[in-house]
Amino acid sequence: MRETLVTVHDEPVAPVHRRLFGSFVEHMGRCVYGGIYEPGHPSADGDGFRTDVQDLVRELGVTTVRYPGGNFVSGYRWEDGVGPRERRPRRRDLAWHSIETNEVGLDEFARWAGRLGVEPMLAVNLGTRGLAEALDLLEYANGEAGTALADLRVANGTPEPHDVRMWCLGNEMDGPWQIGARTADEYGRLAARVASAMRRADSTLELVACGSSSAQMPTFGTWERVVLEQAYDDVDFLSLHAYYQQHGDDLASFLASAVDMDRFVDTVAATVDEVRAARGSDHQVYLSFDEWNVWDQVAFNADEQAQEAVAAQTPREWTLAPHLIEDTYRAADAVVVGSLLISLLRHADRVHAACQAQLVNVIAPIRTEPGGPAWRQTTFHPFALTARLARGAVLRTGTDAPDVPTARFGPAPAVDAVATWDAAAGAATVLVVNRSVSDEAPVRVDLGGLPVARVVEAHLLHDDDPDATNGPDRPDRVAPRPLAAGVEDGALRFTLPPVSWAVVVVGA
Repeated sequence: MRETLVTVHDEPVAPVHRRLFGSFVEHMGRCVYGGIYEPGHPSADGDGFRTDVQDLVRELGVTTVRYPGGNFVSGYRWEDGVGPRERRPRRRDLAWHSIETNEVGLDEFARWAGRLGVEPMLAVNLGTRGLAEALDLLEYANGEAGTALADLRVANGTPEPHDVRMWCLGNEMDGPWQIGARTADEYGRLAARVASAMRRADSTLELVACGSSSAQMPTFGTWERVVLEQAYDDVDFLSLHAYYQQHGDDLASFLASAVDMDRFVDTVAATVDEVRAARGSDHQVYLSFDEWNVWDQVAFNADEQAQEAVAAQTPREWTLAPHLIEDTYRAADAVVVGSLLISLLRHADRVHAACQAQLVNVIAPIRTEPGGPAWRQTTFHPFALTARLARGAVLRTGTDAPDVPTARFGPAPAVDAVATWDAAAGAATVLVVNRSVSDEAPVRVDLGGLPVARVVEAHLLHDDDPDATNGPDRPDRVAPRPLAAGVEDGALRFTLPPVSWAVVVVGA
């Protein structure tokens, strides 16, 4: 493969928003119960949360966590999860056909997030509930003592307000699978009413309206436009959700998944601009990519169909914390996660928040065994390295790379890259992916006028077997290793093996 030229321009695109490194905790499967929370575990703290998982969350570098859903939120009564645990009701969760014990609720989650220095991002139920319940939750969460629901929080052991800043107005309300799904017009009017009322309580809140559940929804584009026509001046963000997977043996298309993410972001941003222009508004709505990841949805849907066939003969049991979509990630999946992070950074002028879904066990970078170990999946590593090393501002970055053929996206650049500049540290970070399934990629990075002369650290994520995985017996089979890289005459040079992702920091 011919050499790829990456040109880094001393021209900031946007700050590296720390909210780009968010995650997602939903009451689904073993994300909460048996994931972050396991009272009988040897590492459990006084609230029942696993401290070994907390250590990995800190290492992962998560900055925000969206909670409590997801599909779960459309049937959730937040009041069930506060007060003495022994009085909390057990409920059937219709979203995931599970039993919800409500042992973990808002107060426990907020304390967990506080210990980790993580910002909570709460979703309100606009599926089976609405305006009054959203205002009640806001008063309980953020109200100063002296009113009924704020005083209830104090009585429950939390004297100070949780001070949640970012609120999601429902979840995937366009999806027919969603409890209480609505048309774009119905949802847009409801979101506008709820947002307007929440702002009366606190004008500084940051509110997220639901965009389409995916770019494959038949109403995609129309949904965004109609919702924004109703709610544009009342909200600060519009959400995007996308999951990527390998179809059959088509590894080449899978490695180019960020091509689709780029198009998705650009399309939704154009719709935002269209509505803003039509309204003549000075207000800017940004994007919250608050669900993204690699997920084998074909296998999940096939399993759902099998369960439905069985349920037609025998009713399914309602179980606590069933094993749901606990994908085991490969080296190739980690490379794609790294490439998606490149896309999110490149669009930092429009995407101001993002949440990788989910945090533990459920399509997650962290896995656990009941009573046993916690370990890093392959996808843990690109997220952790990017969250730690991408600092300061995203710089305009150009890439001249040869194309590789893909069945789904046509010719795609074999190499993709983005760079950031941390002026305080005097360091630039270059993130780069080689999407070729067979060829090495020699890379030259023109660092322009940046005052850097040496490699500070360089990490490569690659395995000779793209299907290699990590597990409790081999937790570090796929992990970053040093990358040979050097700076000469203002250019950074290195060579990437096929199906690989790398990050290089250069300084003075």
